[in-house]
Amino acid sequence: MSRTERPTPNYGAIETELDEQDAAAYVHIGDEHDPMLQYLTRFDGPDREYAFVYADGEATLCAPALFGDQARREFPGDTVTEAGSDRPSAVARATDVIDAPSSSRVLVPASLPHHAYQELASVGYEIVTTSTLETSRARKTALEIEWLRRTEAATQAAMRRAEAILADATPSGEELCWEGEPLTTERLRRAINAALARQGAAAVGNTVVGAGPSCADLHYNGDDIIRPTETVLIDLGPRGPDGYFGDMTRTFVPGTVPEWEREAYETVAAALDAGLDRLDDAPGIPANEVHATIVDVVEANGFATGDVDVGLYHGTGHGVGAALHEPPFFSTDARLEPGHVVTIEPGVYDPERGGVRLEDLVLVTDDGIENLVEYPCRITPREKEADDRADESSVDGT
Repeated sequence: MSRTERPTPNYGAIETELDEQDAAAYVHIGDEHDPMLQYLTRFDGPDREYAFVYADGEATLCAPALFGDQARREFPGDTVTEAGSDRPSAVARATDVIDAPSSSRVLVPASLPHHAYQELASVGYEIVTTSTLETSRARKTALEIEWLRRTEAATQAAMRRAEAILADATPSGEELCWEGEPLTTERLRRAINAALARQGAAAVGNTVVGAGPSCADLHYNGDDIIRPTETVLIDLGPRGPDGYFGDMTRTFVPGTVPEWEREAYETVAAALDAGLDRLDDAPGIPANEVHATIVDVVEANGFATGDVDVGLYHGTGHGVGAALHEPPFFSTDARLEPGHVVTIEPGVYDPERGGVRLEDLVLVTDDGIENLVEYPCRITPREKEADDRADESSVDGT
């Protein structure tokens, strides 16, 4: 199947929920920044509101003005309507689609904009929120898994570029220099984003590069000096051309590795291995049991966890798909099932020293897991292997 083809999402879950709730329609309203709406419509719409309606067994996309032709190309559902001067509001056009009495029950996601909720309620509908789509979309289809593989391949190619730059850089006093100029987190971030673009993926603001103390800022996007004996944390979460995300983190020390940094790295590497081993007991285990396994390893190695200033102070995994962070989350007791694609990402941080995080993206299968990341974990960066051709092929295999 080519990338231009758009498979139909799981509208069956909506149909089942409508029957169980005795509801007339499901309505979702949002814009290009809403991953659920992108999942439902496969439409790369603008930053203007549009609506998805499922009623009477048919899926309808109420597209913004001037986007009708694009919507018809991309939407895999039944009908596309386009906004006109007489009915510009996405909510108004959604109500046109619902062929039911104004007192009918209408299902909406909890993320529906407040104004849309109010407008639908003003018609007289009984508005009921549902999370059925969050649950159903967490289990990926074979094609969605292929899209995730493509993006993760691009992610690894960009990480390979970052590692090669770190390996090629040379110390100059307390700084690291590359190609005659100081290497900063911003320079490295730009090189990574260029590598992603060459692979057909977009950084979309998710390229995190920290150095030393800024590694403890979990989503650092500033400009910091990179020093030879400090940790360099690189967390990549690009969006692929099919609309699905990748996610991966590696940490390097580009010079001599100090004691704390080595201990932190060995702890996090052991926690990652333990988390993957525990996840391999899936399907069916609660997600928070994987988190507990990681916590046990971190604490056994002398680092604190939970609400702390130094140690592990974040969750250790989440689902990835049409959004970078989506269910299942490892802070919950959600059961991990075949088709879930999730991260495992333990970390240890000290705001005065630096931080280490390692992250893989894995698919839960009937028999355990498949790691979608083939990139090694190593603290000392290496230049690209002579026989490594991954950088030379794009995300779509060309």
